[in-house]
Amino acid sequence: MHVNVNIGQNRHFALHEALLIYRAGDEHNSQAGNTYVTHHPVITNKGRTPELGPARLLTIEFIQSLLQSLGTQLPAEFLPEQVIGRTDRLLAWWTPRQIRPMFFGNVQGNLKGISGRNFPQPALVWLAVDGALRIRALKDNQRPSPESPLAVAPYWNLYESGEVCLGTMRAPKVSTVASIAQWEESFYQSEFTHGNVGRVTRHPGGFEGLWKELADKKKFPAASLIDIPETVDGFLTGKRRGNGP
Repeated sequence: MHVNVNIGQNRHFALHEALLIYRAGDEHNSQAGNTYVTHHPVITNKGRTPELGPARLLTIEFIQSLLQSLGTQLPAEFLPEQVIGRTDRLLAWWTPRQIRPMFFGNVQGNLKGISGRNFPQPALVWLAVDGALRIRALKDNQRPSPESPLAVAPYWNLYESGEVCLGTMRAPKVSTVASIAQWEESFYQSEFTHGNVGRVTRHPGGFEGLWKELADKKKFPAASLIDIPETVDGFLTGKRRGNGP
Protein backbone atom coordinates (compact mmCIF):
# COMPACT_ATOMS: atom_id res chain seq x y z
CA MET A 1 0.00 0.00 0.00
CA HIS A 2 1.39 3.38 -1.07
CA VAL A 3 0.12 6.75 0.14
CA ASN A 4 1.07 9.97 -1.61
CA VAL A 5 0.75 13.15 0.46
CA ASN A 6 1.64 16.60 -0.84
CA ILE A 7 2.76 18.76 2.09
CA GLY A 8 4.90 21.21 0.16
CA GLN A 9 8.20 19.45 0.74
CA ASN A 10 9.83 16.09 0.01
CA ARG A 11 9.17 13.68 2.85
CA HIS A 12 8.46 9.97 2.83
CA PHE A 13 5.53 8.64 4.85
CA ALA A 14 5.14 4.95 5.65
CA LEU A 15 2.10 3.23 7.11
CA HIS A 16 2.97 2.61 10.75
CA GLU A 17 -0.11 2.33 12.98
CA ALA A 18 -3.89 2.10 12.62
CA LEU A 19 -6.93 3.01 14.69
CA LEU A 20 -10.12 0.99 14.18
CA ILE A 21 -13.39 2.61 15.24
CA TYR A 22 -16.37 0.44 16.20
CA ARG A 23 -19.85 1.89 16.77
CA ALA A 24 -22.95 0.31 18.24
CA GLY A 25 -26.33 0.81 16.55
CA ASP A 26 -26.71 3.70 14.13
CA GLU A 27 -23.48 4.25 12.20
CA HIS A 28 -23.95 8.00 12.60
CA ASN A 29 -24.40 7.81 16.36
CA SER A 30 -21.04 8.70 17.89
CA GLN A 31 -22.14 9.48 21.44
CA ALA A 32 -19.97 8.43 24.35
CA GLY A 33 -20.56 4.78 25.19
CA ASN A 34 -21.50 3.85 21.62
CA THR A 35 -17.97 3.99 20.24
CA TYR A 36 -14.98 1.71 20.81
CA VAL A 37 -11.47 2.30 19.43
CA THR A 38 -8.60 -0.15 19.07
CA HIS A 39 -4.98 0.72 18.34
CA HIS A 40 -2.95 -1.63 16.13
CA PRO A 41 0.64 -1.74 14.87
CA VAL A 42 0.91 -2.31 11.12
CA ILE A 43 3.04 -5.23 9.95
CA THR A 44 4.56 -4.66 6.53
CA ASN A 45 6.12 -7.40 4.44
CA LYS A 46 7.89 -6.46 1.22
CA GLY A 47 5.63 -7.07 -1.75
CA ARG A 48 2.65 -8.07 0.41
CA THR A 49 -0.40 -6.25 1.69
CA PRO A 50 0.19 -4.72 5.16
CA GLU A 51 -1.46 -6.55 8.03
CA LEU A 52 -2.83 -5.34 11.34
CA GLY A 53 -1.01 -6.50 14.43
CA PRO A 54 -2.74 -7.34 17.72
CA ALA A 55 -4.90 -4.66 19.36
CA ARG A 56 -3.27 -2.46 21.98
CA LEU A 57 -4.79 -0.54 24.82
CA LEU A 58 -5.56 3.03 23.71
CA THR A 59 -3.71 5.11 26.31
CA ILE A 60 -3.93 8.78 27.25
CA GLU A 61 -0.23 9.11 26.48
CA PHE A 62 -0.78 7.87 22.91
CA ILE A 63 -3.71 10.27 22.36
CA GLN A 64 -1.69 13.21 23.66
CA SER A 65 1.24 12.26 21.44
CA LEU A 66 -1.08 11.98 18.42
CA LEU A 67 -2.66 15.37 19.07
CA GLN A 68 0.75 16.97 19.49
CA SER A 69 2.01 15.48 16.23
CA LEU A 70 -1.09 16.80 14.44
CA GLY A 71 -0.50 20.27 15.84
CA THR A 72 -3.84 20.37 17.70
CA GLN A 73 -2.57 20.33 21.26
CA LEU A 74 -4.20 23.14 23.23
CA PRO A 75 -1.54 25.52 24.62
CA ALA A 76 -1.61 26.43 28.29
CA GLU A 77 -3.32 29.78 28.84
CA PHE A 78 -4.35 31.81 31.86
CA LEU A 79 -8.16 31.98 31.82
CA PRO A 80 -9.57 35.32 32.97
CA GLU A 81 -12.90 35.60 34.79
CA GLN A 82 -14.74 36.49 31.60
CA VAL A 83 -14.04 33.07 30.00
CA ILE A 84 -16.88 30.59 30.56
CA GLY A 85 -15.84 27.72 28.29
CA ARG A 86 -12.76 26.42 26.46
CA THR A 87 -11.88 23.46 24.24
CA ASP A 88 -9.42 22.94 21.39
CA ARG A 89 -12.19 24.10 18.99
CA LEU A 90 -14.03 26.84 20.81
CA LEU A 91 -13.70 29.72 23.22
CA ALA A 92 -16.70 31.18 25.06
CA TRP A 93 -16.75 34.32 27.18
CA TRP A 94 -19.17 36.93 28.45
CA THR A 95 -19.15 40.72 28.63
CA PRO A 96 -21.14 42.83 31.11
CA ARG A 97 -23.19 45.84 30.03
CA GLN A 98 -20.95 48.43 28.47
CA ILE A 99 -20.88 51.46 26.20
CA ARG A 100 -19.57 50.91 22.67
CA PRO A 101 -19.65 52.88 19.42
CA MET A 102 -21.71 51.29 16.63
CA PHE A 103 -21.72 51.83 12.88
CA PHE A 104 -24.64 51.41 10.52
CA GLY A 105 -24.68 51.04 6.77
CA ASN A 106 -28.10 50.84 5.11
CA VAL A 107 -29.34 52.09 1.77
CA GLN A 108 -32.32 53.93 3.24
CA GLY A 109 -30.06 56.10 5.39
CA ASN A 110 -32.43 55.80 8.38
CA LEU A 111 -29.52 55.25 10.76
CA LYS A 112 -26.94 57.42 9.04
CA GLY A 113 -27.33 60.24 11.51
CA ILE A 114 -26.40 58.13 14.54
CA SER A 115 -23.67 55.96 13.00
CA GLY A 116 -20.47 56.14 15.02
CA ARG A 117 -22.11 57.38 18.22
CA ASN A 118 -21.94 55.54 21.56
CA PHE A 119 -24.63 53.07 22.58
CA PRO A 120 -25.29 51.01 25.73
CA GLN A 121 -24.89 47.27 25.08
CA PRO A 122 -26.61 44.39 26.87
CA ALA A 123 -24.60 41.73 28.67
CA LEU A 124 -23.52 39.21 26.04
CA VAL A 125 -22.25 35.66 25.66
CA TRP A 126 -19.72 35.22 22.84
CA LEU A 127 -18.76 31.92 21.22
CA ALA A 128 -15.84 31.71 18.76
CA VAL A 129 -15.69 28.27 17.18
CA ASP A 130 -13.98 27.02 14.01
CA GLY A 131 -13.43 30.54 12.72
CA ALA A 132 -17.06 31.60 13.25
CA LEU A 133 -18.55 33.92 15.88
CA ARG A 134 -21.91 33.47 17.63
CA ILE A 135 -23.52 35.86 20.10
CA ARG A 136 -26.43 35.70 22.55
CA ALA A 137 -27.72 38.29 25.02
CA LEU A 138 -28.18 38.05 28.79
CA LYS A 139 -30.91 39.87 30.72
CA ASP A 140 -28.93 39.72 33.96
CA ASN A 141 -25.76 41.74 34.19
CA GLN A 142 -23.67 39.06 35.90
CA ARG A 143 -21.40 36.15 35.02
CA PRO A 144 -23.76 33.42 33.75
CA SER A 145 -24.02 29.86 34.97
CA PRO A 146 -24.62 26.87 32.66
CA GLU A 147 -28.37 27.17 33.40
CA SER A 148 -28.62 30.91 32.70
CA PRO A 149 -31.32 31.65 30.08
CA LEU A 150 -30.36 33.46 26.92
CA ALA A 151 -32.00 36.01 24.64
CA VAL A 152 -31.60 37.08 21.03
CA ALA A 153 -28.65 39.43 20.58
CA PRO A 154 -30.37 42.62 19.29
CA TYR A 155 -28.22 43.18 16.22
CA TRP A 156 -28.42 42.99 12.47
CA ASN A 157 -25.97 40.71 10.62
CA LEU A 158 -26.86 37.73 12.87
CA TYR A 159 -28.59 34.48 11.92
CA GLU A 160 -31.14 32.63 14.05
CA SER A 161 -28.37 30.50 15.54
CA GLY A 162 -26.64 33.64 16.78
CA GLU A 163 -23.88 33.27 14.19
CA VAL A 164 -22.50 36.54 12.86
CA CYS A 165 -22.45 37.12 9.10
CA LEU A 166 -18.76 38.02 8.97
CA GLY A 167 -18.79 39.69 5.55
CA THR A 168 -15.80 42.02 5.48
CA MET A 169 -15.32 41.79 9.25
CA ARG A 170 -11.64 41.40 10.13
CA ALA A 171 -12.09 38.31 12.27
CA PRO A 172 -9.14 36.75 14.11
CA LYS A 173 -7.72 33.56 12.67
CA VAL A 174 -7.62 31.82 16.06
CA SER A 175 -9.85 31.42 19.12
CA THR A 176 -7.51 32.10 22.01
CA VAL A 177 -7.78 34.22 25.12
CA ALA A 178 -5.47 36.76 23.50
CA SER A 179 -7.91 37.08 20.57
CA ILE A 180 -10.97 38.01 22.68
CA ALA A 181 -10.43 41.77 22.42
CA GLN A 182 -9.92 41.47 18.65
CA TRP A 183 -13.16 39.49 18.22
CA GLU A 184 -15.09 42.18 20.10
CA GLU A 185 -13.43 45.08 18.29
CA SER A 186 -14.01 43.45 14.91
CA PHE A 187 -17.70 42.95 15.70
CA TYR A 188 -18.40 46.49 16.89
CA GLN A 189 -16.26 48.20 14.25
CA SER A 190 -18.11 46.45 11.44
CA GLU A 191 -21.21 48.06 9.93
CA PHE A 192 -24.62 46.65 10.84
CA THR A 193 -26.21 46.49 7.40
CA HIS A 194 -29.05 43.97 7.22
CA GLY A 195 -31.38 41.76 9.21
CA ASN A 196 -31.21 37.99 8.74
CA VAL A 197 -34.17 37.08 10.99
CA GLY A 198 -37.65 38.48 11.50
CA ARG A 199 -37.25 40.17 14.88
CA VAL A 200 -34.22 40.89 17.05
CA THR A 201 -35.92 43.06 19.70
CA ARG A 202 -39.26 43.66 21.41
CA HIS A 203 -38.92 47.39 20.81
CA PRO A 204 -41.99 48.57 18.82
CA GLY A 205 -39.69 50.33 16.37
CA GLY A 206 -37.65 47.20 15.74
CA PHE A 207 -33.88 47.30 15.32
CA GLU A 208 -33.81 50.84 13.96
CA GLY A 209 -36.17 52.24 16.58
CA LEU A 210 -34.21 50.59 19.41
CA TRP A 211 -30.81 51.96 18.47
CA LYS A 212 -32.13 55.42 17.53
CA GLU A 213 -33.57 55.65 21.03
CA LEU A 214 -30.36 54.43 22.68
CA ALA A 215 -27.87 56.77 21.00
CA ASP A 216 -25.68 58.31 23.74
CA LYS A 217 -27.78 56.73 26.50
CA LYS A 218 -26.24 54.97 29.51
CA LYS A 219 -28.24 51.77 30.07
CA PHE A 220 -29.58 49.09 27.74
CA PRO A 221 -33.26 48.17 28.43
CA ALA A 222 -33.26 44.43 29.21
CA ALA A 223 -37.04 44.34 28.69
CA SER A 224 -36.45 44.88 24.95
CA LEU A 225 -34.66 41.51 24.61
CA ILE A 226 -36.44 38.50 23.11
CA ASP A 227 -36.20 35.34 25.26
CA ILE A 228 -35.31 32.05 23.56
CA PRO A 229 -35.53 28.45 24.85
CA GLU A 230 -31.77 28.13 25.25
CA THR A 231 -29.34 28.16 28.16
CA VAL A 232 -25.64 28.97 28.21
CA ASP A 233 -24.87 25.25 28.37
CA GLY A 234 -27.11 24.62 25.36
CA PHE A 235 -25.45 27.45 23.44
CA LEU A 236 -22.01 25.94 24.03
CA THR A 237 -23.06 22.36 23.26
CA GLY A 238 -25.59 23.04 20.51
CA LYS A 239 -28.61 21.79 22.46
CA ARG A 240 -31.67 23.92 23.09
CA ARG A 241 -33.65 23.57 26.32
CA GLY A 242 -36.11 20.70 26.10
CA ASN A 243 -34.49 19.20 23.00
CA GLY A 244 -32.95 15.76 22.87
CA PRO A 245 -29.40 15.01 21.68
